[in-house]
Amino acid sequence: MARALPSRFLSSRRRVLKTAGAATLALASAPALADAIVKLPLPGGPDERPITTAFPEKGALILQRTRPPLLETPFEVFDQSVFTPNDQFYVRWHWAVIPTEVAVGSFRLAVRGHVEKSLSLSLDEILALPRVELVAVNQCSGNSRGYFLPRVAGGQWSNGAMGNAKWTGVRLKDVLDRAGVKAGAVQVRFNGLDEPVVPDAPDFMKSLDVDHARDGEVMIAFAMNGQQLPLLNGFPLRLVVPGWYSTYWVKMLSDIEVLDKPDDNFWMKTAYTIPDTPHANVTPGQTGVKMVPINRMVPRSFITNINGASVSAGASTLARGIAFGGDTGVAKVDFSADGGKTWQPAKLGKDEGKYSFRQWEANFTLADKGAHSLMVRCTNSDGVAQPDAANWNAAGFMRNVIEATPVSVV
Repeated sequence: MARALPSRFLSSRRRVLKTAGAATLALASAPALADAIVKLPLPGGPDERPITTAFPEKGALILQRTRPPLLETPFEVFDQSVFTPNDQFYVRWHWAVIPTEVAVGSFRLAVRGHVEKSLSLSLDEILALPRVELVAVNQCSGNSRGYFLPRVAGGQWSNGAMGNAKWTGVRLKDVLDRAGVKAGAVQVRFNGLDEPVVPDAPDFMKSLDVDHARDGEVMIAFAMNGQQLPLLNGFPLRLVVPGWYSTYWVKMLSDIEVLDKPDDNFWMKTAYTIPDTPHANVTPGQTGVKMVPINRMVPRSFITNINGASVSAGASTLARGIAFGGDTGVAKVDFSADGGKTWQPAKLGKDEGKYSFRQWEANFTLADKGAHSLMVRCTNSDGVAQPDAANWNAAGFMRNVIEATPVSVV
């Protein structure tokens, strides 16, 4: 029988953004809120970004934007654990009107539309459903956008608009089955408590095909890494869509609508679309390309303990990092100490599940002094490997090229 989470997971009321709001408004005139500066090697700049601790429930994060909050995980965090700590888990919102508090007692999740019966579920009712846990990477579609050349519009993220967590919640399928999905259902649309800044702006909503929504893996989460969701990461509920980009992981989930026709709202039809080409790649200026909604993630890997560092000539050095397979598991990770001329298999760490980060390590020795380039390449369980060349599209989505890490041999 499912047990309700301990009361520490769901405090009676959350008031965590009021301080952040004040800090946000004062940020331009109060540079002291920037605790430090980080240099990001973005080809189009700006090179320097502030590190902030001004947002409640959050530790040190790279400040990309204040309204709405765009906060990036410093890359050294990924070297510390396969799980990204909640207080340093990246933050990305689309609209600045985010509730500053959520009353747990009066909160309801609506389930409606093309169903046998509409539901209005309290958090206690949701917590009483069978509980599931899943480790999965949450990654922004535009992670690493700052490395696109030519430069594209949007948040100029480095590689830290991602995180890996153990999510606890209930199966979306169980909730939909309670409502009874009618024959002819096509998609399921999700909406949260955030609101557009102006009345005529499109409300942020995302949809999944009904079979995907009912596959038993898509989750309504109420906890991450054994703790209740931070408000900035979606308290009290958020959708978890393992293997898919985070645009579908709707935060502060409050409304589920079953549709009997394809969803043509702005965030599905116009925004978050990619070229229907290999690697979502086009030539800058290319026109007449079919566009489709972004969907499954692709494999990526990174070196986490070496970045522009110096190593001793002739000494055995350990490189380590993380990899993930995108929409499936990691089959292998290969490492190169000579800029991709030769490759060696890396040793894989513990498997936390097919949607999780997987740690890896490899030893290498460089005899010649001077500048060198280290590379790492992930191949997923479907045999899909990271490409040698970077993709390009006007939205700056789905970068997963083999990354090069400079190292100096002294």
